[in-house]
This record gives sequence, structure tokens and C-alpha cells, in this order.
Amino acid sequence: MEDQYEGPIPKRRRKRKLRVGRVIFTLATLCFIAVGFYSLIQYNAGKSIAKGNVIDPGSFQGDAVDPKYTSIENYLLLGVDNDGSGRSRTDTMMVLSWDKGEKTMRLVSFMRDIYADIPGYKSYKLNTAYYLNGVQTAKDTITGMFGIPIHHYAIVDFDNFESIVDIAFPKGVEIDVKKEMSEKIGVTLTPGKKRLNGQELLGYARFRADAEGDFGRVARQQEVISAMKEEAMRPGMIANVPKLAGALTGFIKTDLSSKEEITRAMTLLLNKGADIETMTVPVEGTYSFASYSHAGSVIELDVEKNKDAIANFLGMQLD
Repeated sequence: MEDQYEGPIPKRRRKRKLRVGRVIFTLATLCFIAVGFYSLIQYNAGKSIAKGNVIDPGSFQGDAVDPKYTSIENYLLLGVDNDGSGRSRTDTMMVLSWDKGEKTMRLVSFMRDIYADIPGYKSYKLNTAYYLNGVQTAKDTITGMFGIPIHHYAIVDFDNFESIVDIAFPKGVEIDVKKEMSEKIGVTLTPGKKRLNGQELLGYARFRADAEGDFGRVARQQEVISAMKEEAMRPGMIANVPKLAGALTGFIKTDLSSKEEITRAMTLLLNKGADIETMTVPVEGTYSFASYSHAGSVIELDVEKNKDAIANFLGMQLD
């Protein structure tokens, strides 16, 4: 009789089951790393495009947040145009009021020829305030006349606006051009709905060679802002944000840090429910035209009536 084997019976090796959770976690980690790497590359690419660009707005001291309106932040938005002397005038002057609680954005545009009381200087056109002493004087002039608290600012040179549009919106921004435009804007635009690149969009916003003059130009600037926000809501726009954020660090001068800029830009872009409401100062029926030897043709306005209109529009009590 053969001896029986009494040693331990070898166990069959179990096949390890593929854990779905572990696979998902691994894939998510890899995606996160890839997105971060892509964002870094794009951010640096955008930053290199704007390298060497210089805007010197001078010092700035914003207003403290009003305890009655803690959810509201007001941004002074200035578009400057260098006259060749190294000093710039502001062809675009707006205040963007962002109510983070109500998720609303309201845009107040100021005509550049408003005859303004400029602190420390004689009265002159509003667009001269920045030329005289930088962003602080522009801010103090608007706050002093209309009582609007201004917490932050952002300045863009018109030469850089074209690049910003082309980076942010490679396929252009859709605009319904109402009439042929070509005089003094460097491009020719024909009527109809079309997608405008940076140079064309800037030309559209700056055109004023018609009966509407500066009033028409301000209306088109407001239209451009709204159209750019609508374009930012399109699928795939998020992929352009890192490169745009890098470019903005050089193309736009602001009192915000780079981290704050990116965070707030992302918040605004993702705030799909917020439409931009607009108004123009002076409001209808509150102004007249005049001329002064030192300032030329200006718009004289009823300050109190415009101040009341702004207060109603922003939903704020203004000092």
C-alpha cells in the first residue's frame, strides 16, 4: 500500500478582482495632473505674450466696502490710448458693479467729454483726469461727482485689447453690425451678423463717425462687453482661460493680485445667470453742450439728477 501524502494542500491562487473605485481614482488623479500641467503651460504661454508691456497708472487707494452693501464690489474699468508722449487719456470709462449676493452685474458708462470737477485741478473733460495724475485722480473725480464707491480698478491699453480678444476668442466675437464702418478705425466693417476678431471688434467699439457720435460709441462699447460675456459662456471657453489669465497679468493693470484675478475671472465666467445691465451718463434730458477756451466742446450735466439715476440703477444710496 502506497504512503498517503499528509502535508498541507496547496491553495489555489485567487485572481485579484479589479476594483472599480481604484481605477476611477487613478484616472481622476491622472486627469487632474494633466489639466494642471496644461494650465501651467498655457498660463506661461499667455504671460510670455504680454512680456514687456508696461502700463503705469500710479498709486491707487480704493474705497472700503460699505457695511450696508457688503455683497457689492465696484470696479473702475478704463481703456487708455497713448498719445505718443508716453501719457494716456481714457477713451473708455466705466464702472462695473458686481452684486455677488444677487448675482447681477450693472455697467455704468461715462461720456468722455463730461465737464468734470477734477480734484486738485481746474474743471476739464472727464477723460483728462487720468492724463493729469493717473488712476487715483480718475477714481476720485468719478467718486467726487457721483458718490459711487470704487473698490478696485482695471486698465487696458487699446493696443492690447486686440490681443486679449484673439487669445480669449480664437473664433471671434459675434456682433450684428448695423452700418458700414471704416472711418478712423483701421478696418472696414460691412452690415450683418459676423464674427469679429480683435482688431475688428476694437474698431467697432471705437467708431463714432456718424450722427450718434460719442453716444453711439458708448452704446457699442456696452454691446461689446455683453457680447464678450455671452461668448465666454460657450462650451470649450474654459480651455482658453489659463492662457488668457497669463496674458492678462501683463496686458491689464489692476490692483488685484494674480491669484485674485484668476479667481474672480473664473467666477465671473462661470456666472451664467448674470446678465449685464447697462446705463450711460449723462442720462437723457439732463445735459447740454458748451464750449470753453481751455477745454473745447464739453457736455455740461445736472450732477444731482445723474447721481439719482445712478443710485436707482445700482440699488445703492450714494453719498
